[in-house]
Amino acid sequence: MNTTPTPHIGAKYGEIAETVIMAGDPLRAKMMAEKYLDNPVQFNNVRGMLGFTGTHNGKPVSVMGHGMGIPSIGIYTYELYNFYGVKRIIRTGSAGAYHPDLKLGDVVIGIGACTDSNYGAQYGLPGTFAPTADFAMARAAVEKAEAMGVRYKVGNILSSDVFYGDSADGWKAWQKMGVLAVEMEAAALYMNAARSGNEALCICTISDSLVTGEACSAEQRQTSFTNMMEIAFDII
Repeated sequence: MNTTPTPHIGAKYGEIAETVIMAGDPLRAKMMAEKYLDNPVQFNNVRGMLGFTGTHNGKPVSVMGHGMGIPSIGIYTYELYNFYGVKRIIRTGSAGAYHPDLKLGDVVIGIGACTDSNYGAQYGLPGTFAPTADFAMARAAVEKAEAMGVRYKVGNILSSDVFYGDSADGWKAWQKMGVLAVEMEAAALYMNAARSGNEALCICTISDSLVTGEACSAEQRQTSFTNMMEIAFDII
């Protein structure tokens, strides 16, 4: 039975590549398509969540937005993995630093993703599932970051359901457990990849620090966020 287009993606089967690089902001996805893809063709505009397919160094690749938070990325990546034959997804996004050594513009490669979300309850597991990235992609990302001379850390990140938290110091409990940074999507991406038997990786750029209170300017975001994009497109 033909399951495409889906309720949230207007593409037909075959219009999306097996590798998809995603960003929360659909306009950032559009920018990546224009900057890194040869002959990009738009395949989605449903709900304004832009998606494009083209080639990068001769390899088919798609770029798409995923919105903010676990429910949003959960829907889009589920449909990509289960209805469009996508095999690997790389999320590129921003994160807030928990680790004192992380500076603005540093790259974090999330080998694991803790979460305060109840997303994993749907699987009915007799315990707590630990969402993890694909090791081969994570290793390739580390090698590329080192070759570029980019400051980076690899480790656990937190995918939080809350952006404006009621507790000003709640993040410190995660910091005590060695969590490097906080974002809002990777755990759902990793769970969807695991359940569908596919691959996933989250690469983030530090946009602010809960340790120092610093935050990137618009200009810093524009110039430093390209490092994670270069890494992502190099390892596909």
